[in-house]
Amino acid sequence: MEFIEQDNRLAWESSRKLGELGEHLAAEHLERQGYRLVLANFKVPIGRNRNEAQITGEIDLIAFDDEVLCFVEVKTRSSDEFTGPLSNVDLRKQRQIIRAARFYLRTFAIKDVSYRFDVVTIIAAAGQRPAIEVIKGFWNESKFRKRAWSGDNRPFA
Repeated sequence: MEFIEQDNRLAWESSRKLGELGEHLAAEHLERQGYRLVLANFKVPIGRNRNEAQITGEIDLIAFDDEVLCFVEVKTRSSDEFTGPLSNVDLRKQRQIIRAARFYLRTFAIKDVSYRFDVVTIIAAAGQRPAIEVIKGFWNESKFRKRAWSGDNRPFA
């Protein structure tokens, strides 16, 4: 049992370091592309889950691309053999980032500024130059907006 716990701890540490490396590479890449970095690792409590545990939203990078404020999620993998980095930017993750972005906009009283949600994917295979891709506007808020029910307007009988 001790070996399994140690392996899990090493795997988590390795994954964390890979993520930190990816965020550093992404920031450098975006700056080379003309982005102006504002903030890294913005974390904020965004709610509670069904078990009443606090949920924290994190935005990896916040930057301006010209006049557009970009909330950037960075996903780094050592390989895309089993699944690509984008597979982890699921609806739950998108919703958490949107909530954190709304908090950021409210906190700093940012209004009348266009913004979008970008993803930077990095495949950092050992011994190879990292493959970096920027996907601008990977998702938007519209699919998370609550819609009014448009049931029929017939009166009850």
